[in-house]
Amino acid sequence: MKLVDIILYTGVFVFAVTGALKARTHHLDIFGASVLAFVTAYGGGTIRDILIGIKPVNWVNDYFALSLVVGAVLIVSLVKKNIPHFRRIVFITDAIGIGMFTIGGIEKSMEHGINSAYAVLMGVISATFGGLLADILSNTVPDLLKRGELYATVCLIGGIVYVLLLKTNLSSEASQVICVVLIVAIRMVSKLKRLQLPEI
Repeated sequence: MKLVDIILYTGVFVFAVTGALKARTHHLDIFGASVLAFVTAYGGGTIRDILIGIKPVNWVNDYFALSLVVGAVLIVSLVKKNIPHFRRIVFITDAIGIGMFTIGGIEKSMEHGINSAYAVLMGVISATFGGLLADILSNTVPDLLKRGELYATVCLIGGIVYVLLLKTNLSSEASQVICVVLIVAIRMVSKLKRLQLPEI
């Protein structure tokens, strides 16, 4: 198993946890939590695969990835007590997820012949559109569209840095780790410092 596969599977689990935690905030039952977890974990990657013509899409016949989603929902459902700093945990898991899915999405796209510029775009879609769909389903304003949230922007920055690092002598594995950490760090700093894009 390559590092990019480990990153993607970890991203699936982390995003599934994020989706299940979001379901808890809306007091959904375990079925609703499973739907939100699945959409959060697979939505972006599914849209990416459809856009670049991968058949079947990434989650079809992948029982291991599906088991990660089920496991994430069960873990969250078993932790019945109120989790301290709940919103912060959701934010951190989401930040880790977008970092992993950005790099994983870029790698998967480039494996299928997509050029660097569009691969970065596919990485951003992979990282953000699952959460976008889950937020729409739960009737909340998506983080992607919130004013004052550097969300897709941090994925774009990390993705550009990643494809630039691939042109250096640095190994792809080191580049992947650096860029995941970079995306998570920028996301957290932008939230703490309330950094935002200018209004149109």
